[in-house]
Amino acid sequence: MGRVSDLVARAQRGERRAIARLISLVEDGGEDLAEVMHELYPHTGRAYSIGITGAPGSGKSTLTERLVARIRADDRSVGVLAVDPSSPFSGGALLGDRVRMQSHALDSEVFIRSMATRGHLGGLSLATPEAVRVLDAVGMEIIIIETVGVGQAEVEITDACDTTLVVLNPGWGDAVQTAKAGLMEIADVFVVNKADRPGARETVREIKQMLDMSDADRKPEVVQTVATKGEGFDDLWTAVGKHRAYQEERGMLDARRHRRIEREIKEIVAERYRVRIETEGAEELARLTNDVLERRCNPYEAADRLVASL
Repeated sequence: MGRVSDLVARAQRGERRAIARLISLVEDGGEDLAEVMHELYPHTGRAYSIGITGAPGSGKSTLTERLVARIRADDRSVGVLAVDPSSPFSGGALLGDRVRMQSHALDSEVFIRSMATRGHLGGLSLATPEAVRVLDAVGMEIIIIETVGVGQAEVEITDACDTTLVVLNPGWGDAVQTAKAGLMEIADVFVVNKADRPGARETVREIKQMLDMSDADRKPEVVQTVATKGEGFDDLWTAVGKHRAYQEERGMLDARRHRRIEREIKEIVAERYRVRIETEGAEELARLTNDVLERRCNPYEAADRLVASL
């Protein structure tokens, strides 16, 4: 118990190496994880989390860096997790994020970490909330989760945060792809980045037209930014604040967090079962696999028997 307790105490004093070590333990998902959560969890519950997602090349990392600067102007501390769930080698992402975030490197109130969730058995859905808790417990007021990867991670990010920003670039194709990818459903705020390029106004209009067709109570705001020039970030930060207030006034933030915890508990249970099947149930699994191959039972019956045997 002593080693993890000491690590947590040092992290809460702001020791950056201890914070990094705790996130590494979370990323690995090893046997220390339950102990880390036991020590950390009582100190969590104060941070507000913002997810940033969108197509590769949309300028998410530059946008994240500028948003951090805007939040720091309000004297709020910021933690950034750049999550790359797709890459088996996160070196490129690590290097890229660190270079882009260099302007904040010496700020003690900003902590930036690239994460590859490949080591964690539960992937993005388990590693991310736990890493968020580390940053929450050490006093970060705002936590930004930026997904580097694409695909399932884009949809998963909305489960991991309080406000989701979907970043797009000017161009009709982008908006069509967004509708197809189901990102329309997960956006709390749309950000049309690189808004100094031709087609920005048309993209904003197209997004708003798509939103008009939805029957949601609240239509996400559409904000234009030029991250390379630092333009539009007052508007973006205001839009995040409005979404937060909207959720808090209606009890939706608590409901969102309730769903997140419920989903996380189910993921942990499923993961524990999977590990037990691979250890305690390995022989039974092999026997049942043969039964299915020999047509003595079907895969669903085999699964029921395996669960019952555990």
